[in-house]
Amino acid sequence: MIYELRTYTLRPGMQPVVAKNAGTVAREIRGDNYGKLEGYWLTELGPLNQVMHLWSYESLNERQRLRGELGKNERWVNEYLPLILPHLVRQDIRLLDAVLPLKAPPGDAHVYEYRNYRVAPGKARAWAKHFGEAMPVRERYSPNVGAWITEAGQPNEVSHLWAYESLDDRAAKRAQAAADPDWQAFLKISGGMLEEMHSAILLPAAHSPLK
Repeated sequence: MIYELRTYTLRPGMQPVVAKNAGTVAREIRGDNYGKLEGYWLTELGPLNQVMHLWSYESLNERQRLRGELGKNERWVNEYLPLILPHLVRQDIRLLDAVLPLKAPPGDAHVYEYRNYRVAPGKARAWAKHFGEAMPVRERYSPNVGAWITEAGQPNEVSHLWAYESLDDRAAKRAQAAADPDWQAFLKISGGMLEEMHSAILLPAAHSPLK
């Protein structure tokens, strides 16, 4: 299984328009026949004017095949692309190898946080190993949705996705985790491997499978 995270930077004010067309026209045309949609979000804090969508494929070869077929779909080319291309400023793609299984959080109406870290060269898998071992500690406070090593697009990067009930809940849960001696032990081991840390707060679009 390979995951693809597509981040589109849009012209200011175009988030709702792009998300709406993705959830109506695009979903009608492609469904999950050209890769499975796992989640679709609008950025709320962090990088602004962005939408992020996560797709899964059986393999890199399958992704290439399905993307090629989608590019030949006349409705996709003639009906959907003209609706979004005028609003795009930039497209970024990450191909992700899961180190923890993708799982939907319990309940609905979540606020998500996507965190991506640049690690020292050659340290991504070591960091991910420590992260996976420490996950039972961190999930005492909030559920992990997924964790990945970036295979292409951004070298030496790990990323993880979290779900919270609200921004206040996020602040409280992160404070509780930070005070946990077991989590502090993980941070002591892993912190020296990190070179950059980035975060984005995400709100799920109406059509996102992950709510």
